[in-house]
Amino acid sequence: MIKNTLTTLTLLLLAIAPFSTPLADAKDNLNVVAPWEISSTDPATDGYLFLRMGIMETLVNTDANGALQPGLASEWKVAADGLSWTFTLRDATFHDGTALSAAAVASALLRAAEHPGPLSKAPVRRIKHSGADVVIELESAYAILPAILAHSSTIIPAPASFDNEGKPRSAIGTGPFKIEKLNPPQSLTAVRFDSYWGEAAKLSSANYLAVKRAETRALMAESGDADLVFTLDPSGYKRLSQIKQVTTRSVAIPRVMLVKVNNTHPMLELDARRALSLAIDREGIAAGIMRFPEAAALQLFPPALGHWHDTSLPALSYNPQESQTLLKALGWTAGDDGILTRNGERFSLTLRTFPDRPELPLVGAALQDQWKNIGVELNVSVSNYSEIPAGHQDGSLELALFARNYGATADPTGTVYADFGAGGGDWGSMNWNAPNVAEAIATIAANGEAAVRNPLIKQVASDIHQGLPLLPVAWYQHTLSIASGLDGVIVDPLERSYGLQNISWVK
Repeated sequence: MIKNTLTTLTLLLLAIAPFSTPLADAKDNLNVVAPWEISSTDPATDGYLFLRMGIMETLVNTDANGALQPGLASEWKVAADGLSWTFTLRDATFHDGTALSAAAVASALLRAAEHPGPLSKAPVRRIKHSGADVVIELESAYAILPAILAHSSTIIPAPASFDNEGKPRSAIGTGPFKIEKLNPPQSLTAVRFDSYWGEAAKLSSANYLAVKRAETRALMAESGDADLVFTLDPSGYKRLSQIKQVTTRSVAIPRVMLVKVNNTHPMLELDARRALSLAIDREGIAAGIMRFPEAAALQLFPPALGHWHDTSLPALSYNPQESQTLLKALGWTAGDDGILTRNGERFSLTLRTFPDRPELPLVGAALQDQWKNIGVELNVSVSNYSEIPAGHQDGSLELALFARNYGATADPTGTVYADFGAGGGDWGSMNWNAPNVAEAIATIAANGEAAVRNPLIKQVASDIHQGLPLLPVAWYQHTLSIASGLDGVIVDPLERSYGLQNISWVK
């Protein structure tokens, strides 16, 4: 195992070597390592990475507390009837030297509205441009629109990022860094953009390397071959926290590990979902795999989500005996091998997950064991993350295990709307018929008044808690390691940015 890990590390170092600046030089280069591969230059799929690396930007930014801040839009205002928003652009330049224009922004937003993402769920009637303004006209009021425009899928690429047929061919943005070399799916090199409209980056360049194996990421942090390493596994985090050459950080974030359920599957009616939930030892998973005992998900929405976290809800509990009672009432009886059967059919399900987050396959194996104890056979399929939305779209998915970031939009309503609004979502509910929930979320999204929103938020959280369209497992901690000598590292709990613009090496 050690030999294989070292071999993988050697190959990865060879891959990144042509793009690296030796740390012994001016100490103005940074090596960033994370598990996420670069699949393309398409904002709809990889916008999050270009936003984190400071290559692309959105109209609206957020601060460390999630409050909205001006981005490429210096200001915005809404019409009295709530049906029109005007965003005034600042004077900025794309990396190819062309000016940021309202026409380019309108085109980018139109494309975002046509692809899966929060903007596609918004009641947009028309997007147009006038002078330095972009105007978004709506079919109905939508108070969370500025928060939606802080989402990574709404980054603004230059028109030259697309070919004549509108297909993405490059990643040209307005951020403090511009791409010098791009080698999908593994790496990119970005250099400081000297014509950036805001404060110039302190670093001259930054490399990004996608490394799927958590053990390899930790080794790179320990050896000094990586300066910022994101998403550490529990054992790597513990080891790195004990050595002097790196600092580790862990921050509670609004990300939840959950089991996505096909709610119309004949074996997954409501009481069966309740039974599966009761058979999840969340405290054991949080302590034994996540290594953060407080991470056990007592409800879907973690405390970091403010009003969406309802302390009055009964905590999700572990009770295998009650689980078995529910399944027996549904007509399931144990077969010779202990697996439940009903009408000659085994209670056998397939759970899809992926290895990019190293804890997911481990938790999948834990669920396999825990559900076997109540007579449910779980087959765990570990493959590419794309298998999950594909299974949602073609209806073949039964169960899926992944982590969902409810802080992906500055106002959680945007992500909740995408996940639990009419029709559900690729990374949200599947075939869950809850029109009252969808209607309430639409009202929350449309209204900016707390007196209207908060009671409805409480109702939605309760309905999701009782209906279990998703099975919460654990709340996340955002973990990373920081090389000794780095200054200005700020951990973004919303995971929008790596904050590279403000990082420097101590002289």
